[in-house]
Amino acid sequence: MNVIKCEACGYENSSGTAICNNCGKPLDKDNNTNLLNMRYDGRAIRSKTRNTSIVDKIWNFFSSIKVGVSLIAIALIASAIGTIFPQSPYIPSTVEPAVHYRDQYGIFGQIYYQLGFHELYSSWWYMILIALIGISIFIVSLDRGIPLYKALKNQNPKRHINFLKRQKLFGYYSQYSPKDYDTLKANLKKHRYKIYEKDGHILAEKGRFSRWGPYVNHTGLIIFLIGTLLHFVPYMYVDEFIWVREGETEIIPGTGQKYYVENQDFIFETYGDDEEDAKFSEMLERQGTVVAKHYETKAIIYKDTSEGVIGSEPTLEEVTRGSAIVNEPIKFDGFALYQSKYQLNEFQSMSFKLHETDDPEEQSLLEFTVDFADPERVYTFDNGFKIEINKYYPDYVLDDDGTPRSQTNYPRNPAFVFFVYPPGEEEPEVSFIGIRQNLDPSQSNQYRIGLTGIDVRDVSGLNLKKDLTLPVLGLGAFIFMIGVIQGMYWQHRRIWIHPENGTLYIASHTNKNWFGMNKEVEKIMQNTNFEMLEDQENKVTKDK
Repeated sequence: MNVIKCEACGYENSSGTAICNNCGKPLDKDNNTNLLNMRYDGRAIRSKTRNTSIVDKIWNFFSSIKVGVSLIAIALIASAIGTIFPQSPYIPSTVEPAVHYRDQYGIFGQIYYQLGFHELYSSWWYMILIALIGISIFIVSLDRGIPLYKALKNQNPKRHINFLKRQKLFGYYSQYSPKDYDTLKANLKKHRYKIYEKDGHILAEKGRFSRWGPYVNHTGLIIFLIGTLLHFVPYMYVDEFIWVREGETEIIPGTGQKYYVENQDFIFETYGDDEEDAKFSEMLERQGTVVAKHYETKAIIYKDTSEGVIGSEPTLEEVTRGSAIVNEPIKFDGFALYQSKYQLNEFQSMSFKLHETDDPEEQSLLEFTVDFADPERVYTFDNGFKIEINKYYPDYVLDDDGTPRSQTNYPRNPAFVFFVYPPGEEEPEVSFIGIRQNLDPSQSNQYRIGLTGIDVRDVSGLNLKKDLTLPVLGLGAFIFMIGVIQGMYWQHRRIWIHPENGTLYIASHTNKNWFGMNKEVEKIMQNTNFEMLEDQENKVTKDK
């Protein structure tokens, strides 16, 4: 790299340096009147001085404030678009996302789904965008932070006279007494300035730590972004949903096939169920709706302690038991199981009987029960009859063209196509049975299947959550707020005192709040014969 040699002290400065890093002499020879740019005390910035290799170009790209702001703007716009319609985890789990967005939100919902915005926050490009923002913040911090660190660490109390003359507040005094000098020094200490001396020259400084406020902000943001990306690391963040029917035990997704939950009982209470809610009964009757007052699931959590051999039966050991309520979860091994949804009176089984079609008393020839949790394909009986389930529609509907289908896999409106084989017959009779439906497609069946009973049970929708990223996110937010306070309520203030040839030169600088700096300099000048320093900015403006 090219170097710039200071004519005053001979120090070799890096290319791009505006103020000599040793004596402070301004290196811009063509301009000796304007105020100095004191950002980083005139030190060279890597991104402003190197642009030859591919590494330099990448570094300069990410160190650009415009690039960083643009990336943040894109992320904010994308995040806002992601809130137009619900994300896929928050739509009903019983429907296909493509169908849901098309049916609920029309053409815009379909476009929203096809562009992948329904899973925006877990998409690869959104994660890359967040990572790029983190890289940009990190490189910007290094690009500006390292020169600032070097400038503040190696401050020379003895500065070049031209450095002092081009500060915003400057004054010189041809006549002064040692008493004024000592009083000035004492006033600086009184206002909590740290004094550095060299050959009779003084640098008084306070509030240096405030200069690191933006970099503390950057550190907090980077930690926060890392916490956001950790959402996609297995077991760091878990947000799963499971339906569990009363009396059943299901494996809990998101736990690595280790934990199971047994739904012992689902408790559901509505307003108007007791005397305390009598005042609501009239209103509820008028609305004709059932309003849930309280619902919970009494559950047992098991852990599979087997070796996990494929195909082997799990060995379940009880871990804990309790009640899962909306805001009061069952906690185990870092997981929290919340009550989220419910399904009342889901069909558990249906009982049927077979009788002759022409029998007015409908005397039963046989009876059988279909268990929806484990329906049998064929039912055989001692009297020679055989009944086969040819078609089973758990949630029966008819399409626009009259074709039967099932909306979901849950038994909410079950319907069957039964084949009835009389004794010794190879050709079956076909019957269609559903809720309030009993059809004979051939209109010539000798036997008829009738519904005799229905058993129902409640289903609990449980939400499993585990978030190990919260401490990381909290730490990042905490550090960020420290940086905000650090940079907002304190200022970096410096005062240079330079005696030369019987004249005392005084200059001061602050990174912000010049009004406060002026007031403080006035107080420091009290009880001395020194006049208030002149505002050089006003002088430069008048000269122009």
